Amino acid sequence: MVYGRHAAPSAPLLRVDGVSKGFPGVQALQGVSLQVDGGECLALVGENGAGKSTLMKILSGVYAPDEGQLSLNGRPLSLGSPRQAQDAGIAIIYQEFNLMPNLSVSENVFVGREPNAAGLVRRRAMRRQTRELLDQLGVALHPDAIVRDLSVAEQQMVEIAKALSLNARLVIMDEPTSALTETEVAALLRIVRGLKERGLGVIFITHRLDEVLAVSDRVTVLRDGQNAGELSTAEATPERIVRLMVGRNLGDFFRKEAAPSAATGRPALEVRGLGRTGTVRDAAAIVLHDVSLSVRPGEIVGLAGLVGSGRTELVRAVFGADPFDHGEVLVDGRAVSIRAPRDAIRLGIGLVPEDRKAQALILGLAIRENISLAGLGSLARFGVVRRGAERARARHFVDALSIRTPSLDQKVVNLSGGNQQKVVIAKWLSLRPKVLIMDEPTRGIDVGAKAEVHHLMSDLARQGVAVLMISSELPEILGMSDRVLVMRQGRIAGELARGDATQESIMALATGVAGGLSAA
Repeated sequence: MVYGRHAAPSAPLLRVDGVSKGFPGVQALQGVSLQVDGGECLALVGENGAGKSTLMKILSGVYAPDEGQLSLNGRPLSLGSPRQAQDAGIAIIYQEFNLMPNLSVSENVFVGREPNAAGLVRRRAMRRQTRELLDQLGVALHPDAIVRDLSVAEQQMVEIAKALSLNARLVIMDEPTSALTETEVAALLRIVRGLKERGLGVIFITHRLDEVLAVSDRVTVLRDGQNAGELSTAEATPERIVRLMVGRNLGDFFRKEAAPSAATGRPALEVRGLGRTGTVRDAAAIVLHDVSLSVRPGEIVGLAGLVGSGRTELVRAVFGADPFDHGEVLVDGRAVSIRAPRDAIRLGIGLVPEDRKAQALILGLAIRENISLAGLGSLARFGVVRRGAERARARHFVDALSIRTPSLDQKVVNLSGGNQQKVVIAKWLSLRPKVLIMDEPTRGIDVGAKAEVHHLMSDLARQGVAVLMISSELPEILGMSDRVLVMRQGRIAGELARGDATQESIMALATGVAGGLSAA
């Protein structure tokens, strides 16, 4: 059985004409138009808040447009529910997967549509059909594997297999690579090309411009809910795309100044010989091995390395979120005891974690409440939070960080990714930290918001804050770091000065093929 093969129609597979959508106080889309042909990948890009998510919800039947028309294969298309979009052949794969973790791969692929006879599920047929789908994708997954045991990339393959099982003609992928390694990204892009070869249309939403250029045929740019422009990928460059998105040049995004002379003084944070043993599949494993590093006031130190190299484990141990077995942490040259995050906070250390939604924010609370979370003690009198002081603090940081919101009482869940990240940063800035650890500070936010976060980091360094930054994006590491430390297998594999660091030298240390480079 072959799924997802469709003859290319003469009319565009999907056509969107003059679509508008408004919500109370917000015009999310205004006259947006685009089209996708069968066998084509259209990249849809734009800043957070540009209207991409609203448009995708219209295409998936969640929202109805206020104005405009949709057509599929030249025929008018009216969608009143996600089920109608699914029946029309439109499948959407969200950044947060819609899978049942305790079910098997085959059960997830055919959930609600299980092949049956006389009311009994034909499990052998379901496994066989799932295997055929996975073979088409070139994925070595067992149909009986339980989804909760799969990696993020493997779960994504299950979502794509489910889309093919629905005989989808148009597959929409929303930020599909945000949590993948470089190897997994390459595998996903190969699968997208395979979908195109089968005649499917693909809408690929991403903030990563290298992926746009690698897999798409055309690029449609949204800005403030309107069409900002369209480019064929052959004529597109990162600079041209960025200018359409935000009206600024790509070169404006890394405005890092050299560390001031004060950064040569005593370290604000020092780690000596830190080690930790953890478990991997019930077996002991060294997570951190004699790690030593320092960060001085006014300095941004980049921490690079491949996924699994121990970067996040290191900063969590320093912050007191995870224990370590041996070694010591020094703040301002003095050995300190950090057994829990509250100890780190008391010492002037803040941590912006890599997963803001799960580890940094309470999504159902207001902006003002999230900003004040880490410093409630300073806002309380006799155990009662002074609301006026809380609002004043929140207003200061909303203005200082240009957080876009109609109200301090807006729930954080309703903000864009970039504005959510600014709320996380504001929470720590309100405590005036000596050391700010930032783990993937610009993950999942658009290029305009990235530029604002980078500018903020430079401002903090100028004010004498010591910044330790983890990033998987090498341009960010190279553009923002005064020094680069590279981790591999739980160790510091090497240190590179700003002038010596290149993508090649960092990857050589990260992969263990450093050649002539000497590890620090």
